[in-house]
Amino acid sequence: MAVHLSEPKNLLPVAGVRLGVAEAAIKKPGRNDLLIVELAEGSRVAGVFTQNAFAAAPVQLCREYLQASSAIRALVVNAGNANAATGSGGLDDARATTQAVAAALGCAAAQVLPFSTGVIGQRLPMDRLLAAVPKAAAARDAGHWNLAARTIMTTDTVAKGASRRVQTSQGEITVTGIAKGVGMIEPHMATMLAFVATDACLTPAATDAALRAAVDVSFNCVTVDSDTSTNDSCVLCATAQAGTRDIDVDDVDYGAVSAAIREVCLLLAQAVVRDGEGATRFITIDVGGARDVAEARQVGYAIANSPLVKTAMFAGDANWGRIVMAIGKAGVAGLDPGKVGVALDDVILLEGGEPHPGYREERGAAIVARPEFTIRVTLGRGDAQARLWTCDFSYEYVKINAEYRT
Repeated sequence: MAVHLSEPKNLLPVAGVRLGVAEAAIKKPGRNDLLIVELAEGSRVAGVFTQNAFAAAPVQLCREYLQASSAIRALVVNAGNANAATGSGGLDDARATTQAVAAALGCAAAQVLPFSTGVIGQRLPMDRLLAAVPKAAAARDAGHWNLAARTIMTTDTVAKGASRRVQTSQGEITVTGIAKGVGMIEPHMATMLAFVATDACLTPAATDAALRAAVDVSFNCVTVDSDTSTNDSCVLCATAQAGTRDIDVDDVDYGAVSAAIREVCLLLAQAVVRDGEGATRFITIDVGGARDVAEARQVGYAIANSPLVKTAMFAGDANWGRIVMAIGKAGVAGLDPGKVGVALDDVILLEGGEPHPGYREERGAAIVARPEFTIRVTLGRGDAQARLWTCDFSYEYVKINAEYRT
């Protein structure tokens, strides 16, 4: 039911990256569910992770390994089991997974970052997972990005990926990324995973800066259901295989490369919302006239996460009173309702706190009947603004999550 989203075609290979997949029957047999991503020696890697207090074992291990060293040589991802809320045993399993991958690739276990997604509270089937590691390692190929995107899916209906090429003073640079996630989505990054790679010679500092800047305007601006997963992770790998010199944040080429990374992350983040569990509407929320960006996002998320707003949008019901309710409950201190405006696309509903005299119900209904539209809000408090993306709540959302473990 994804909204205007189709599987990516011909994701571009990135020099210094090889990907291999295998079937480990982690949740059920008959599909690839284990991914190994090998990175060239000298790659620079940065990551941002969930703020959930029950951060999964692989998230804890990623943080530990990245803090100790940036000399990462591989990523390993399993679908079907989150390895979250699994205690010390889950950490042992994550470490054993990195050790197995390290043995297969000829690197140190601390150079392998683990990632998991799926059911929370269950131990990984380590016998099957470890048996699949050599198979995934043996299948490594630079052209397996599309295969990798399908391998990490759980309740996703469409694989998610994007590629961009950009010209720099050092020649052409490639950026390719894949992501998974359709439910339990409100990242606060920093179950959503995203892996982006570029062959650019970004320094470690530039890699980290480019990732955080991209995440701030992409993955940190989407929500499906307000739930921050235990496993949310977004990683940027710069393999340093293209170009002739390092690119730091003050380099002439940094702007072009970071813009390409930002665009890939934005496309991936929007794909997550377009494929929100049971989604039938892709909704942009623009909030302006705020005192600062944080305030604008506060209001935007109040609207985007309101079940009453989301169910009305699913029904194609222009019940804009629910939007006003959400603005009012956002907790903005000193908000003056007399200065608030609300519109659906170009149809004004509320202006200066008063219902617009030219509004007609059929005009609003025509907007929310579309698969894509924008809710526009102005607060009349300043010049700051923010843009977020969300989806509706359909019957299918309830069905998918009610039957998630059956």
